Amino acid sequence: MLDLNENQMKKFVLIAFVVLTSACQQKKIGYVDNIKLMDSYQEKIDVEAKYKAKAETLARKRDSISQAFQLELQEFQANAQRMAQNKAQEQYGLLQQRGQFMGQQLQQEEQQIQLAGQTEIDSVVSKVKKRIKAYGKSNQYTYILTGGEGGAVLYGTDVDDLTDEIVKILNEDYKK
Repeated sequence: MLDLNENQMKKFVLIAFVVLTSACQQKKIGYVDNIKLMDSYQEKIDVEAKYKAKAETLARKRDSISQAFQLELQEFQANAQRMAQNKAQEQYGLLQQRGQFMGQQLQQEEQQIQLAGQTEIDSVVSKVKKRIKAYGKSNQYTYILTGGEGGAVLYGTDVDDLTDEIVKILNEDYKK
């Protein structure tokens, strides 16, 4: 039989207590399917719809300008045969410059719409991450992992899937 003195016994009890305590503390882990979450989050849906509508409006504007420019070009070509060659070349050069200028302006508008849309989507993603973090803290999760395509969860039980709960909270917050 082991003969332990009082200090050794205290150390043994302390170590046993620490081992048992840490063994009893389970880490709470959940996961969120990012694809499903973002596809179900109303604010993200609204942001996408807003910028899709802006892109469609710009496309209609581009088509209208293009048609008008094509008519002007056809009219020029019909009249160019009756003009002096120098005058025709000068007018054609001006038409080309105007066409390039309009194309550049439309391209700038498109880039501005894309940038504004991406900025707003980035803001939504940031909001979602903060909300998931707050949810994890308030519900005492040790980890909340990302699932879905490209996520870190290859398998998880439905009990550990927090996606629907997080979507519900995000959509309720957004409605406010």
